[in-house]
Order: sequence, then C-alpha cells, then structure tokens
Amino acid sequence: MSTVIGFDFGTKSIGVAVGQRITGTASPLSALKAKDGIPNWDAIEQLFKEWQPEQLVVGLPLNMDGTEQPLTQRAKKFGNRLHGRFGLPVAFQDERLTSTAAREELFNAGGFKKLDKGLVDSQAALLIVEDFLSNSLPTSDNSL
Repeated sequence: MSTVIGFDFGTKSIGVAVGQRITGTASPLSALKAKDGIPNWDAIEQLFKEWQPEQLVVGLPLNMDGTEQPLTQRAKKFGNRLHGRFGLPVAFQDERLTSTAAREELFNAGGFKKLDKGLVDSQAALLIVEDFLSNSLPTSDNSL
C-alpha cells in the first residue's frame, strides 16, 4: 500500500495528513509547530518512521489568479528540504481555498470550538493529499 504524507506549510503551524493511494483518502494528523517556517525536523522524522511514506506532497500557496506569492517560495523551500533530508519524492499541489474549505468542514462538524488553528491546518493538509491522490490515480480506459 502506497502511503502519502501531505503538508499545509505555514510559518507558525504546518498541517499534516496521511493518505493511501489504494483508497484515495486521507486522515489528519497533529499539526507541527514551526518557528518562522522551520519545523522540528525530529518530529517529522518520527512521523516518517511511523507511517513510512513513499511520497510526500506539499501544498503550494498561490494567488487566486495562479500567480506565486511570497509564501509560495517558502513552501517550495520546505519541500526541497524534505527531499534533501529524507530522500523521498516531493510533489507540490495547488492549495488554493483549502484552508477555507477546511474551516467550513470543521465548523459544520462542531461549530467554533472546532476551528483551532492546528485542526484547520491539518484538515487543509488532508484536502491537499486527497486532491493530489485524485489527480494522480490512474483513470480506467476501456478502449483497447
């Protein structure tokens, strides 16, 4: 079974989710605290030991028109550091509106008390992973 770990990069909090290619679904994990975008690398190493991912995906923050913003380069740098430290393939996934969708889903599930920053970030990571999985799964083609 191919496991994917996804990240919703932020400068203070990094949302994390784990997904499975076979089901195309993901589950949120605890968000990681970050200091100016730098996570606790030991905590990430522990995640990787526990889940043994074969693929990493990092949300790519873009403006609504698809252009890059200042946080885009920082998210790319984070992805490159993940690859450099752990040698795992890293894909970047458009994350436009994932935080908004995450807040809406969490609010609908439990009101304002569910809108904790870490929960929102990890729910956004879940959406990033599921978007990545749905875009990377082979489609059935009945033609010969």
